[in-house]
Amino acid sequence: MAKHKNYPSIEQFRNVCQEMAKAEFVGLDSEGNPIYDRNKPKPIVTFKGTVKLHGTNAAVAWDGDKMFVQSRTQIITPQNDNAGFAAFVESKRSAFLSLLMNIANDTKTEKTIVVYGEWAGQSIQKGVAICNLPKSFFIFDICLVEGTGEDIQREWIDIKPYRDPDNNIYNIEDYPTWEMEIDFNNPALKQNDLAEITLAVEAECPVSKAFGFSGIGEGVVWKATVNGNRHVFKVKGEKHSVTKVKTLANVDVDKINSIVEFADYAVNDSRVDQAIENVFGPEPIDIKKMGDVIRWVVNDVAKEESDTLAKNNLTDKDVNKYLSDRVRKIFTKKLNDKFLHG
Repeated sequence: MAKHKNYPSIEQFRNVCQEMAKAEFVGLDSEGNPIYDRNKPKPIVTFKGTVKLHGTNAAVAWDGDKMFVQSRTQIITPQNDNAGFAAFVESKRSAFLSLLMNIANDTKTEKTIVVYGEWAGQSIQKGVAICNLPKSFFIFDICLVEGTGEDIQREWIDIKPYRDPDNNIYNIEDYPTWEMEIDFNNPALKQNDLAEITLAVEAECPVSKAFGFSGIGEGVVWKATVNGNRHVFKVKGEKHSVTKVKTLANVDVDKINSIVEFADYAVNDSRVDQAIENVFGPEPIDIKKMGDVIRWVVNDVAKEESDTLAKNNLTDKDVNKYLSDRVRKIFTKKLNDKFLHG
């Protein structure tokens, strides 16, 4: 019996930033506490962006014996449908079977093939340009799947070869796409670029425009694979987002660069050495007191560098996170060097 193969939830940019921060994790200590190497750089990753359409999540699958159809949450049929997608697939049965067989032949797989897409067009949603199109299926991912639930294993494949426009089966990569390199050591510097692209898509949906209809779009989905792990996030326009995209646009790149430069200037080896001397005295250095070292440096910078902050139009609140991060890196390096070299 066919079993539903869910599409993973798409995260926010901040969630992907948190995931990338795990690059600093290096293991557990003897008590089972996590150990982080704050000197270990976070990855620099190139993401690919595609238009996010405002429809409903849908999928067609082949389990080796038969084809079945899904909504986001369940297997559907023409008798128990979601916005008419199962009925559409049944009416185009030969086209969908041909699509699935092409994928099976290309991949030589024995796993379940799932073609995920957006079922969009007239009467499925309201208020977006894509609603002017006849109901159509836009492929945005193809997965080879084993297992279900928590045991599910997914292998994502390239969607580029697959489409059948004569049967209203389209490929989202046939429309405008974007590439963006994001340095997760300082991801805020890319937030303006993400917002700019998103707001342009919202102002004029590129997919609808390709069909001759002008009007608003929803946003952009960004994907990348790092060390075998897939990372996906979405950025929606203001009319569709719960967390307004304009909050992304309020990033002052010059100010962030100024903060980074200030942190590099204010937190050096000498100041961290002073902090270590004041915190530990003659006692052995212990990573468990890193927080005390950070607090000493942050307080010392606030006292000694207030004039420099003022000249750069910065406040303690602006810089404290960056100061803390830099103290962690220098302190951890000193601790590692002491451990390695005595």
